[in-house]
Amino acid sequence: MKRQRTVSGSSPVQNFIFPGVAASPPKFMSLEEVMKAAKGVSNMVLAHEIAVDKNFKLEKFEPPDNSVEKQVRDVMHKAFWDQLAEQLAQEPQCYEQALILLQEVRDNLLDITLPHHTRLRQEISDTLDVDLIKQQAEHGVLDFSQYSQYVLSIMARLCAPVRDETIRNLMRETEIVTVFRGVMETLDLMRLDMANFTIQQIRPHIIAQSVTYEKKKFAEFLKTQNDGLELTRDWLINHVREDDIEGADELSMRGIVGSVISRAYLELLSWSDEKLLPETVVMDGGRIFELRDRLSQVCILGSVLLVTMSSVGPMITQADAFKLKLKRNLCIILDPALSDSETMALMENIAEQVVKEVEDHLSENEKPPLPTSAKVALKSQVLEIKSPDHRIRALIMKRAMEFIGTLLSSTTARPVQMPPGLSTLQEELANICGTLLPLPEGNQTQVKDNLPFGWAFILENQTKAFFA
Repeated sequence: MKRQRTVSGSSPVQNFIFPGVAASPPKFMSLEEVMKAAKGVSNMVLAHEIAVDKNFKLEKFEPPDNSVEKQVRDVMHKAFWDQLAEQLAQEPQCYEQALILLQEVRDNLLDITLPHHTRLRQEISDTLDVDLIKQQAEHGVLDFSQYSQYVLSIMARLCAPVRDETIRNLMRETEIVTVFRGVMETLDLMRLDMANFTIQQIRPHIIAQSVTYEKKKFAEFLKTQNDGLELTRDWLINHVREDDIEGADELSMRGIVGSVISRAYLELLSWSDEKLLPETVVMDGGRIFELRDRLSQVCILGSVLLVTMSSVGPMITQADAFKLKLKRNLCIILDPALSDSETMALMENIAEQVVKEVEDHLSENEKPPLPTSAKVALKSQVLEIKSPDHRIRALIMKRAMEFIGTLLSSTTARPVQMPPGLSTLQEELANICGTLLPLPEGNQTQVKDNLPFGWAFILENQTKAFFA
């Protein structure tokens, strides 16, 4: 199930700075110092996203339809191109707007060249010399279309293969304003292509340096707070068990702390929207809430499959193939839902689809049709899964959480057996685990290095703090 989610409320930086802020600052700080810390956090969020998400890429921002921002942008763009068309249609032609456009095109072309393109950069600067072009315009010898073809030829040399067709179409276009409008739009996309290419090239370096960088920036953030780890400390303390610290020595504490952190991260998969996230995981807040909602949806899907098979299983031939087909079709219905409330709103459709799949299966295998009473009962049983206290739903969630918890606390690469009833959901659970598992590894350093007092309290004021 391909899903997208935007973090509700505010940006990660805003969420990161405000939790745990005490009533008064630890010292008087200048606005410059506070802004520097905030900027550091912002940069850390970006670096963290690149390091954690192997598919991270920049995308062109498009304001929502009918928004004021989109209306203003469209009006301004239209005014620019209309003015360019009017000036080029005058006798004699006016090139005031055209010169502004050519300078912007030149700057954008230089932006998408690589450092080793020394000769090409010089060629672009010389050919699109605005002062020279202005002199040509003043003497009436400027061929504006010639420059458009030159620009397109350079773009063809620099663009990614995905842009080739667009540029070929522009080369065949004869309306000069249309050509340059397409040039500007395509240059914007090429700049994104170049930025994403650069990100992929430097990603291994970012991953290698991210822990050190985040520790540094997190320490700068903590200097702006009285207690910038209050929520994190409470979150971890809640997962310390009495038998964890009874008789524990310094050597065994490493494994115990790892278990505590694993249990704490497991709790995030059932975290409430109304509850502030711990400071050390706020950067992953959007990802955590997406995983939480996806896990809930996967467990509902598993519950529907179990309820269906327990109800009509004896009538089904080739049960494994039927379950896979049913899961695939149910996923199509559930895919647009990004939250529990949206999933619940689709349960009526899910129940109808289950009945249809059973009827189709019986028909294809030349078996007697499902009686009306059985249809009503099956649909009712599926709809009962909407209740969070539903027995099968609770069981599936419990097994899924135990499975993920085992993976989180595992120190070996040994395969973990899928829990009973979840084998059909192996791919979905694997995707959830694959996204969740890197998060504790990336954040444990911050937790360990910034919680000496919290852990000293947890360990009942032992004389030697574990996190030295």
